[in-house]
Amino acid sequence: MPAPARLSMYRQQIVMRPMQMPVLILMLACLLSLSSATAQAQKLSIYTEDWPPMNFKTKTGIDGMAVDIVRALQALTGSRENIQLVPWARGYKAVLEDESVMLFSLGRSPEREKLMHMLGPIAISKTAVYSRKGEAARLKALDSDIYKLPVGAYRGSIFADAAKKKGFINLAQADSPLNSSKMLFAHRFDMWVEGSLAVNSILQESGRTAADVEEVMVLDSLELYLAFSLKTPATTITLWENALRQMKKDGSFQKIHQKWLPGEAPPLEVVRVEGGH
Repeated sequence: MPAPARLSMYRQQIVMRPMQMPVLILMLACLLSLSSATAQAQKLSIYTEDWPPMNFKTKTGIDGMAVDIVRALQALTGSRENIQLVPWARGYKAVLEDESVMLFSLGRSPEREKLMHMLGPIAISKTAVYSRKGEAARLKALDSDIYKLPVGAYRGSIFADAAKKKGFINLAQADSPLNSSKMLFAHRFDMWVEGSLAVNSILQESGRTAADVEEVMVLDSLELYLAFSLKTPATTITLWENALRQMKKDGSFQKIHQKWLPGEAPPLEVVRVEGGH
């Protein structure tokens, strides 16, 4: 190659390299920004309560159907935050007031849809009224007068809300699901309102079985969700939504559901409820 041609090519290389640098810097900046946004989106305070078999405390930590689901979602999203088991009132207050909070398992209702974002459902239960064994027939015979009798639920729960909506006027609220069941057998009230998925586990914890109660009536069907505070970034919820869709598509969600709730049909749809409207 003649010397002038080599000199011309060398000059072109000198000119091109500086022009390429801004492009490389821009690409690097975009990658760093995306990585930072993903890391930021994954930062959550995660709360649950003692409500077996969905979520409950063990001698070595926390277990339950919803806990298994959340941990599987964390593995997919890269979330490493610890799940904190707290009293329901504390977790519910945090999801209403704080930034980047996730609370589970939470029953979906029209009132709650305005107060938080929701993702699910992860299970479907029913809200039912139970009596001590042998008393259901007497209570049903009261017709509308049944709504005047004392009924119990745990404080701040969707079950207490359901009882009020259906017309029960004498509501006693305990500080936990376990204590509400104990109060039923202590004759503190005639009926107990609880989610059907949890009744057996709660009774076992108190030394009783499902044979010790009778179903008086069903108040409604209850879908259980993951709840996010309104101040949670949309990118965070999208990460979790995509992960939940993946689990329901590949069958891993159904496997966990069957392990804990054999015989119950797993909800296969994925619904994202935008709160604040």
